[in-house]
Amino acid sequence: MPCNRKQVWPRQRTAWLLTLIALVGAAVAMILSGGNLAGREANRRTRNIGAERLVSRVPFEEMDGPMCQWVPASASQEVLAAVQQSTRSGSGAAAAAPLDRPGDAVREAASKRQPVRVMKDKYAAYSTVAVDPIRNEVVMADENLFSVLSYDRTENTPPSATMSEPKRIISGLKAEIEFSCGLYIDPANGDLYVVNNDTLNTLAIFSHDQKGDVAPVRTIDPPHTTFGIAVHEPSKELYLTIQDDAAVVVYNKYATKTDVPLRTLQGPKTRLADPHGIAIDDKRDLLFVSNWGTVNEHRDPKDGKPRVGGLGKGFGVETWPIGRDYGVIGSGEIRPPSIAVFHRTDTGDTAPLRVIQGPKTQMNWPTALAVDPDKGELFVANDTSHSVLVFRQDQEGDVAPIRVIQGPKTLLHNPTGITVDMKNHELWVASFGNHTALVFPLDASGNVAPKRMIRSAPLDSPAPMLGNPHTIRFDSKRKEILVAN
Repeated sequence: MPCNRKQVWPRQRTAWLLTLIALVGAAVAMILSGGNLAGREANRRTRNIGAERLVSRVPFEEMDGPMCQWVPASASQEVLAAVQQSTRSGSGAAAAAPLDRPGDAVREAASKRQPVRVMKDKYAAYSTVAVDPIRNEVVMADENLFSVLSYDRTENTPPSATMSEPKRIISGLKAEIEFSCGLYIDPANGDLYVVNNDTLNTLAIFSHDQKGDVAPVRTIDPPHTTFGIAVHEPSKELYLTIQDDAAVVVYNKYATKTDVPLRTLQGPKTRLADPHGIAIDDKRDLLFVSNWGTVNEHRDPKDGKPRVGGLGKGFGVETWPIGRDYGVIGSGEIRPPSIAVFHRTDTGDTAPLRVIQGPKTQMNWPTALAVDPDKGELFVANDTSHSVLVFRQDQEGDVAPIRVIQGPKTLLHNPTGITVDMKNHELWVASFGNHTALVFPLDASGNVAPKRMIRSAPLDSPAPMLGNPHTIRFDSKRKEILVAN
């Protein structure tokens, strides 16, 4: 991108500068592709990249420092002299051939070069929340810094405080945590189940006393783009939503590593479409799944027909969902968001009992679900409308929620996680857009202030919400940077 600074360059200097720019670009590419141990480890862990969507844009004027720096005409000669000097004063192969391998010095210089500025969020961004009323704790997953944080359940960050200090943090390469979006706490022993989405196909299980950069006590390798988690304790079954495959897979709760699912819910009759949230009502034996609405048809490559079950880790594994490699080109649809309700034990290409869908529902990226089994109510974290919607479990079709939590007093901003604490009659919401976890009464409605909050950042700190950014563009007309995450 050109800078708004003009200079007449001699042809020779221009040629030198273009050559050096190309060399520096190659050096940076080599570094990013794994030129050091950290890079190699990152490449090993990040195996798959999910679909892109624009979630952030930053006005050009709000950024610190210039977009690019002006380089005078003499810079090419100065850089060349530095390269030659660095090569001559080196040792080994570079010193023996100072003119034959100038790129070595350029790569070395590029590896030490600091960026003009960095756009990042240095604070934890809560993506999901789980409550442990037995041990009086609350746990949040953080998609920004790749961590899981545990607090006292009654913690309340004062307005004057920078943040609340967690009791326990799990984070690091050994922990196998990336873009975590689902949590479950085992009521019996406090084990913590952490769902990774997008870049790391691992469900990591930690014991209650683990902290720091520690390996999980157990892992499961679910399908790519796993998002939500729910567990039915009486049957010891673990339920996961799979975005790309438009499926729900069910594992034994104590499955390990490469164990395959017990069964799969997938197919056009299910009306699953980019499923995210999932919740189980044990009293009514019902399964609830929230859908963002994008879906395409999946076919069996053996006979070209739609198929129940799937072909995953080895052909013939019927319980593994049909993956993105078997999507039919041109079959994609964008449907209105919805909530599909099933019998908990439904499997295969089974139609839901009922569906909540339509403009009256106010759903806009319904991301997480929770249930109140006593009152038969269903809670929805409604991401891009900054709200929590509450439906009766028996509602169906294009219906309005029975109440809505929304407004400036609520402090809700892009809520992506939600859970119900039946013991203490509280509703917890992970507000991804402003570094907060908010607590409301179960019967809260309207523009109401939370009872308590836990913050991971100073009050009103900007939250750029840069999660897994891998495409960037500059809008020269509006002077904005567009980032797809």
